[in-house]
Amino acid sequence: MSDLAAVRRIAHARGANFSLGFRLLPAAKREAVYAAYAACRIPDDIVDEAPPGADPSEVERHLDAWASELEATYAGRPALEATRALAAVLERTPIPKSALLGLVEGCRMDLRVRRYRTFAELERYCELVAVTISDISLAIFGTLRAEAARYGRNLAMALQLTNICRDVGEDAGRGRIYLPLAELDAFGVAEADVLAGRVDSGAYRALMASECARARSFFVAANPLAPCLARDARPAVRVMGGVYRRVLDRVAADPVRAWGRRTELPRWQRVWAVAAGLLGLEFA
Repeated sequence: MSDLAAVRRIAHARGANFSLGFRLLPAAKREAVYAAYAACRIPDDIVDEAPPGADPSEVERHLDAWASELEATYAGRPALEATRALAAVLERTPIPKSALLGLVEGCRMDLRVRRYRTFAELERYCELVAVTISDISLAIFGTLRAEAARYGRNLAMALQLTNICRDVGEDAGRGRIYLPLAELDAFGVAEADVLAGRVDSGAYRALMASECARARSFFVAANPLAPCLARDARPAVRVMGGVYRRVLDRVAADPVRAWGRRTELPRWQRVWAVAAGLLGLEFA
């Protein structure tokens, strides 16, 4: 299997919501996105797929090794399928190394931090694990206006907050709560209840309505992004954002169900998200 085929397989298998948009990019940008996506998945998987009871210092050594592999890749010495694919992309696309290394640091936070007291603390985490990916993506898509970075940040925040709202139960299974604890307190929701799945309550529904509303506000703030991008990247970005906004809508409609079962879009909504993106409709 070629390096490109390997990273393409990772993108389609692990990034189903994103891959709908990836397919709309022209070939060169699509290949670059596949390589970048694989490079972003690897540190995330190092942390999330570590076996139960794994020594955090050992997991950190794997992250260190990945960071070293990125450094070697940018120096022209890639050793893995994913980094060989990335190196080929770097010959024509200026993906910032700082963003890929920043993502590693964000993944490292998952080993060290399992609670966030305030949204400001959570936002810093999102900067590392999501806004870095926006920086990578914008380098691939091509930008026409300086404000693309600001709108890209808004979309990155929207996507990450959607993930957090969608994955409350999955994260609880790993002993993590990303919802800000100050907001749990404000709505009268106990940490222990979130961890145990005792979420069939008016308090939890009200909390999640607030969390989903915040995520939706970032989608609205990201609406001006597409015109700031190269024309051939706009449909893909609109589709990716539209798919995630519809996932958010489904979580908001039934957050209790979402705790216990990963929220996916039915086929008809995926088709509509693609159509809406092709028609140039806004994210929200």
